[in-house]
Order: sequence, then C-alpha cells, then structure tokens
Amino acid sequence: MKVTVCQLRNTHPELEQDWRGLVEHVCIEASDLVLLPEMPFYPWLPAQKPGDFGRWSAAVAAHDAWMPRLAELNASLVVGTRPVVVAAKRYNQGFVWTADARYQAVHTKAYLPDEPFFWEVSWYHRGPNRFDAVDTHWGRMGFLICTELWFGQHARSYGRQGVDVIVSPRATPATSTSKWVAGGRTAAVVSGAYSLSSNLVGTIGPGVAFGGAGWIIEPEEGDVVGLTTEGRPFLTLEIDRSIAQKAKTTYPRYVEGS
Repeated sequence: MKVTVCQLRNTHPELEQDWRGLVEHVCIEASDLVLLPEMPFYPWLPAQKPGDFGRWSAAVAAHDAWMPRLAELNASLVVGTRPVVVAAKRYNQGFVWTADARYQAVHTKAYLPDEPFFWEVSWYHRGPNRFDAVDTHWGRMGFLICTELWFGQHARSYGRQGVDVIVSPRATPATSTSKWVAGGRTAAVVSGAYSLSSNLVGTIGPGVAFGGAGWIIEPEEGDVVGLTTEGRPFLTLEIDRSIAQKAKTTYPRYVEGS
C-alpha cells in the first residue's frame, strides 16, 4: 500500500496553493491512502480563547465545503479530522473518506490541551474515551489525534486489536518537533503498527509556528523512514501490512500485562 503524509498551511491563499501541490503529488505517486493534518481547512481556532462561537460554525462550514474536494486526490482512502456539532456539542471528529462509501466518522478526540495557542478545552468538548480499531479495505487502522499520542495505553491496545496503521493528524508547534517524533516512534514500537502523521505548518501567533514534520515510522524498531520538510512537504512511501503483522509477535508486543 502506498501512503502519503504531508504538511499544509491552513490559511488562504496558502492552503489552496499547498492543496494543488498535494493533489499533483498524490496523482503522480498513485497513493492509496492520504493522511491530512488536524482540522486543516480553516485557520487554527484554538490559537485564541473563544470570544465568539460563530467562528466554530464558520470552521464547520469551511470543512463542509472542502469535503467534496477530497475526490481531487484520486486516492481510495483519505483520513483526517474536522470540527463538527453533534447533539449541540462541538467535537474534533476523526474521519475516513473513501471514493465509494464517502465520509465515515470513526473517532472523536478525547484528550484535549488548554493553554496558549492550544485552547482546545475552551473551544470544544471532549469525546468519549473510546479507541476502537477501524476496518478499511487496506487493513485495520487506529486513531491517535495529536495529544492522544501521549496516552500510550491506547497505542498498545490498538496493537492488541490488530491494527496495521496508527494515524495521528496533528497541529503541533515547531519548538517540540523532536518530542512529537519520539511519541510517534513509541506508538509504533508498542503497537507493532506503522505510525503515520501529518501536521500543519505556518505561523500561529507572535513567535509561534506549527512545525510540519509529517512522518512515516516502521513498526518493528520504530525507525523513522521519512519526514516531510519545507522542501519536501509531501511524502509517499510503500508500506507492507505483513511487516506490521509480524512485528506484533516480537518484543515488546507479545509481553503480557496485568
């Protein structure tokens, strides 16, 4: 399976420019799966505390408008997150989009920070503490959206559920890139699954910027096999499900816990 990770700017007209580049890249590479960053189709709301929840509605509308454009990628599977309103509550919802079945909500972000430039608790509600594997025609998948990556029990649980890939859409700052890559490596090691992540890039506020560095990490030793950069914002590599399946039989994945 060919997978694509990326880094995208989420302001206009930069987003439109980056999207055209992503579409071209994915079509040339004939990617099967494309992973998008966290809530990529509207400027990052949690950069400031909410003063007007009308901006949440605007973000929902912007993502609604972009959903039909996922078909431009010509990939059979597109994965990401988006803002939604469900039963009068605001959520950050993980989704899988397929060319045949279209949009499927599969996970709701459950672990939320609340600090400068990342006022997520202030903006939206915490989802249920459910981390269930998702079956796709390319294998089993697990979601760890951004901050959820640090709750390693869920990566291990995904391994026990037989996932081939853990996807981590992110919106993380440049100052902590190495820490986040370490988190992705750990998730791969404890689960025996490929760890994939895409991130936003660009300025959030004075002296603060998103860090890019989308990654593809292999499941046996947790080695980073590829990172996106400013000069290479889109990265496509072939991954092998059988390697993930074999990794689950080796240390430390087979070790039983209490």
